[in-house]
Amino acid sequence: MTSQIALSPQNLPEGLVYLQDIDPTIVQDIKYAQHHNFVGCPIPGYNSPIAIICEEAAYALKAVQEELKPLNLSLKVYDAYRPQDAVDFFSRWAADPRDQTMKAEFYPTIDKVNIFAEGYIAKKSSHTRGSAVDLSIVPLPVPPQATWKLGDPILDGRLPKGQRFDDNSLEMGTGFDCLDDLSHTANPNIPVQARANRLLLKTLMEKHGFENYRKEWWHFGFINEPFPETYFNFPVE
Repeated sequence: MTSQIALSPQNLPEGLVYLQDIDPTIVQDIKYAQHHNFVGCPIPGYNSPIAIICEEAAYALKAVQEELKPLNLSLKVYDAYRPQDAVDFFSRWAADPRDQTMKAEFYPTIDKVNIFAEGYIAKKSSHTRGSAVDLSIVPLPVPPQATWKLGDPILDGRLPKGQRFDDNSLEMGTGFDCLDDLSHTANPNIPVQARANRLLLKTLMEKHGFENYRKEWWHFGFINEPFPETYFNFPVE
């Protein structure tokens, strides 16, 4: 039996933490609090661009970060805890065929009504349990990154780095949240350096207790999650 919990944003559920309180050196670029995502607007429930996650996973990320620092590299988090309201919003968005605003960048070959069936979004998400994180690796010092604004070009996320929208992470073969076969972690049809960067991220994350989702190089779930049947629904603030 699952449960859903709604709490004041000033009172995180016991066992969930702000990632910045555990490791402020991890870069955060929370895409669902911005316009630059597959919907094209800030997502309900994301009132602030900050990462919340279960405490055990936060310390595991800190351990990964400590391994990257000697290499002059850092983790960069795109998403962590995700309110159930946001997941429900994705369901309503996927059912509306009129809104194809960001298709060219984020789901160029997929009919949006099939995004759930294709396995890129789940109606019951491990993000909502506070046990999943979407992330990449950036070099240190962190390079500048452009801010996508409404009206900016919508560029295919499958294009090579330098041709798709600017992101300061290492080359991973596609942009974040590009819902396409090229984003499958083990896809061989990406540049050699991108494959090496994906392998570095996957190896370190697995070493510290995470499991990669094979269709998304950026998505990792914490294996020993503390809330396996609880779907939280408080805003990210």
